[in-house]
Amino acid sequence: MSSLLKLGQSLKGRCGTYSVTKQLHESAWLARNEAGGSVLVKCTHHSRIMNERDVLKKFQLRTACLRRLIDEIEEPSNPPAIVLQHLDDDLYNASATKTLSATEVKYVSWKVLQALAVLHESGYVHTDIKLDNVLVNYGGNSHENRFTDARLADLENTVHIESEFCRNRDLIGASFWRSPEAQLGLQWGPATDIWSLGTLIISLIWGKNFFIFKPSVPRDHDEYELQILAKYHVYFGPYPSSFSDFADDETLSILSYVMDSVPPVDVKPFANASKEEISAEDKEFILKIMKLDPRDRPSAKQLLGDEWFK
Repeated sequence: MSSLLKLGQSLKGRCGTYSVTKQLHESAWLARNEAGGSVLVKCTHHSRIMNERDVLKKFQLRTACLRRLIDEIEEPSNPPAIVLQHLDDDLYNASATKTLSATEVKYVSWKVLQALAVLHESGYVHTDIKLDNVLVNYGGNSHENRFTDARLADLENTVHIESEFCRNRDLIGASFWRSPEAQLGLQWGPATDIWSLGTLIISLIWGKNFFIFKPSVPRDHDEYELQILAKYHVYFGPYPSSFSDFADDETLSILSYVMDSVPPVDVKPFANASKEEISAEDKEFILKIMKLDPRDRPSAKQLLGDEWFK
């Protein structure tokens, strides 16, 4: 693994000095501040790191549910590097280790929705909601909640709805977390984050890294993306006729092909899930979110007021 930073290297920021202690992956390192506390350093030649810095500067004082920007590295100045809050774990690992309790699922969902509400109200879309990008701290005293904090992270790809990325309908997020409209290359906006959050909640409820839309074929298989579209139909379909309002004929043909390719016996509406699989209140909440037409999904602010959290 090539490294832009070296272990033991000293990094001088605007607010302090940091010593690199461990490389986590290609563009992220664990480091210690002058008080001995752990921080995360992101360093890359890609402009997305500066986008994350700018988005966090704009929003982190408005919500405590985003991973904080702590500092910017001045020496060395190239490649650009930022210092971020370090948390104990992410939900991908936490949920694989132990399925979350109902209290924990609601706790992290509330935190993510708080962050999304702030972003969405200003016209920004996170675009990459998934288990890996929700971070948690452990240490809760209650046996029902092992977390003391949860924060939405990785805002490198967060964009405004008026940005060229949104206007050009750029492909966003990871395949089986992606909303139907984004998967189809249609116009997407804040509602795409809501769909991805619903997918995340489903994964948390089932635990053990269950992904409801994960295809049965490898990522490079010709049918990979079509299987995802088919799974949307299997669990939350059929695709409504309202798609004709914003999808072209080619896209509508794809949707017809996808729906026709699924035998009726293989359709498994999520609404029919048993009480042994999921509680009635959890199912009701998820069904409010997982609407194939993005215009039918509630906003983050509306979901924060839902009975599910009371």
